[in-house]
Amino acid sequence: MARRTVFSIIESPTHPDLAEVYAHAGLEEIRLTSTRKAIAHLKEHAPDFVVAEFFYGYGNNYAGVNISNLDVFLFSLQKYAPHARVIVLVDKSERQYV
Repeated sequence: MARRTVFSIIESPTHPDLAEVYAHAGLEEIRLTSTRKAIAHLKEHAPDFVVAEFFYGYGNNYAGVNISNLDVFLFSLQKYAPHARVIVLVDKSERQYV
């Protein structure tokens, strides 16, 4: 049986290092430094879990209906890994936008 994988989408220094937690749970961690890289990797490999930080786009450069850094990734996740479980880390001040 293949090892279960977790995508860690690390876009800021505040993202906690959970490598030991993943190893203890028997998960293979794949570290990705942007949602764009995560989307590209998603097309090749469907993760079992995703851990990512949420950033609201205040006066953003996100076009149209996208309001955060995760919107496009979450849409892609529905297509390529619909059974993946997602943990979103969010600052208390941005919780209302999740």
